[in-house]
Amino acid sequence: MAASVVTVAFEGVEARRVDVEVQLTTGAQVFVIVGLADKAVAESRERVRGAFAGLGLSLPGKRIVANLAPADLPKEGAHFDLPIALAVMAALGVIPMDALDGWAAIGELSLDGRIMPVAGALPAAMAAGAMGLGLICPEASGPEAAWAGDTRILAPRSLVSLINHFRGAQILSPPAPGPIVEGEAAKDLRDVKGQEHAKRALEIAAAGGHNLLFVGPPGSGKSMLAQRLPGLLPPLTSSELLETSMVHSVAGLIARGALTRARPYRAPHHSASMAALTGGGLKAKPGEVSLAHNGVLFLDELPEFGRQALDSLRAPLETGEVMVARANFHIRYPARVQLVAAMNPCRCGHGGAGRGACGKAPRCQLDYQGRVSGPMLDRIDLAVDMPAVTAADLSLPPPQEGSAEVAARVARARALQQDRAEALDAVDGLNGRAEGAFLEKITALDDRARALLTQAAEAGRISARGWTRTLRLARTIADLEGAERVQRVHVAEALAYRRTNTPGEGVPA
Repeated sequence: MAASVVTVAFEGVEARRVDVEVQLTTGAQVFVIVGLADKAVAESRERVRGAFAGLGLSLPGKRIVANLAPADLPKEGAHFDLPIALAVMAALGVIPMDALDGWAAIGELSLDGRIMPVAGALPAAMAAGAMGLGLICPEASGPEAAWAGDTRILAPRSLVSLINHFRGAQILSPPAPGPIVEGEAAKDLRDVKGQEHAKRALEIAAAGGHNLLFVGPPGSGKSMLAQRLPGLLPPLTSSELLETSMVHSVAGLIARGALTRARPYRAPHHSASMAALTGGGLKAKPGEVSLAHNGVLFLDELPEFGRQALDSLRAPLETGEVMVARANFHIRYPARVQLVAAMNPCRCGHGGAGRGACGKAPRCQLDYQGRVSGPMLDRIDLAVDMPAVTAADLSLPPPQEGSAEVAARVARARALQQDRAEALDAVDGLNGRAEGAFLEKITALDDRARALLTQAAEAGRISARGWTRTLRLARTIADLEGAERVQRVHVAEALAYRRTNTPGEGVPA
């Protein structure tokens, strides 16, 4: 007797179809799971056996073979428990053989028959819907899976309730999608006194989605400004919300199906490894750069991060995705982030000027800032040198303009970018990601502006990548002013925020 049910295996945020086939044959009493399963999947047979015992069922004295096809696709995780158990029950006649037609299933079993929540309910539901199937998932994962739209969802609490549903003794109602919750209250830019130049750079970065670096002594407000960037950004759009939520679902960060339109803000410690930043580990989980997808990744104390870990971010910052390579497969995670970094002028913090100046300057500065590679710095659009905050700054009353006023200007600038993208049939209209012919069309430099940019390139102040990023930055500055064309003054301000391509320079070019 053989029975089958559909489930999924996760490759990044993609859920690939897996057919669970169970066959009962004569022979020695043994329960075998085949199909390139990891240890968690291999242990499913004991959890299934225990769950059956909790229901008062026993496995027959036959050879039970559970095949997870395709056999060459790696299978990881405990979410294979439920589909294996359902296929065994169908083979035993506990539920009708055709009851599983049109359904996929995921879920972990406890030894008393309860169905425990698992990560990845949302991408699993999306994949099931794409295959024309419904999804059976744990009750706790039902509100998350229900966000998949028209996909049919069954979310039983235990195997008993699911058996009763298939037998017609109890009808399970489809779960409702979880709530849209407010994120943490955004911190107001009004709390930051002084540093008007840095605030201007923060506004430009928010308006165009540009990467940003703050350089200054301790206490100058670098972290405060970075923490206020999410409050200047618009909420996630519907498509961005779905993309971001699928990453968080695979990482197990969605509780009871509650989603938020607040943009992610991730701030890993400088001791984070390359796998923690870009993804990897035993099960190739998403890293911080993917968990910040469509949001902000803040790297404080930038030179203190490992050189290899930092350089692993270079490709994601360019392509907007991470490729985690394994010997027998590759996993792709989205990683379209806005990078904000902060660093001190040197290890002691104060650099070679002002009160408490480093006695080893400029050698100390060159060595410390040289830990960040030139190619990494070249991917940062704006670099801002922040002086120490003075007592006169601190004694001033709070500034009249806060996050609400700046966010309104950012929203207007982004609306201009969106309108341009729609008019030119561009997929992504954000200036920080514009490239190629689209970038040339939206900038359309006049002779004076192009001459200034050419002069900077010939002087070695910007690289070929820097040329593109300067154009993007100038376009954003023009958008904030409502200017239709990019002019010389916009290019001049953009160049002022660019660093030279010489590692170790401590001030913007």
